[in-house]
Amino acid sequence: MPFAAVNGIQLFYRVDDSAGSAAPWLVLSNSLGSDVSMWAPQVESLATKYRVLRYDTRGHGRSDAPKGPYTLDQLVGDVIGLLDALDIRRANFCGLSMGGLTGIALVARHPERFDRVVLSNTAPMIGSDEIWTPRAAKARESMLQLVGPVLSRWFTAAFIEANPALLAGLRDVFRHTSGEGYASNCEAIRDADLREEAKTITLPVLVIAGTQDQSTTAEQGRELAGSIPGARYVELDAAHLSNIERANDFTKTVLEFLGA
Repeated sequence: MPFAAVNGIQLFYRVDDSAGSAAPWLVLSNSLGSDVSMWAPQVESLATKYRVLRYDTRGHGRSDAPKGPYTLDQLVGDVIGLLDALDIRRANFCGLSMGGLTGIALVARHPERFDRVVLSNTAPMIGSDEIWTPRAAKARESMLQLVGPVLSRWFTAAFIEANPALLAGLRDVFRHTSGEGYASNCEAIRDADLREEAKTITLPVLVIAGTQDQSTTAEQGRELAGSIPGARYVELDAAHLSNIERANDFTKTVLEFLGA
């Protein structure tokens, strides 16, 4: 399995490069409680035009889950370290939720490493201490008690009812996520406030939001897009994991933006 030694941990990653060795790179960054598999609806299409690099954020999937708390600086450093380890000088970036929060900091602090940026179902400040500290405590006790409440916010009720097999796979990934890793990322999100940094982004940015997203609302998405000069805003009729609930529309939107 492909692992990279980054910042004292092992990060798991996958590369899909049917587009060939001359194609530009595209990094995909997962949401809290998921792993590289969340991008399965997009990978085949994206890989026809890009060398797609997916990775499991520290504390998730097959990546190491060292004892926390973690910081956003660490999450940003992990991506830069992974790019360096794979000798990738520049890339496009697409992150959802926690991955989008990481993306805001990445492109604000390291614009020389990126070309175009997709920030999906995210915000420069997500939630509050009242949300994240109790959730972190529950995760350290048992991930099982969080499965139902979290997945009910990831998707609309109609989508959940119509896609039991898909939900079973996502539920399995979530409940086997490291409790310490999940909790430590909750603390990284809790402590992050990138509202001023977002205003400094100068790269081309697409912000995607979900009309029915309760975790990072469409209003927050519009505010994020409004704070970044020239950013494009697209709203999909979905809840939090819009890349899964509206997979075809999401993929089409991202490809059109990256190819603009």
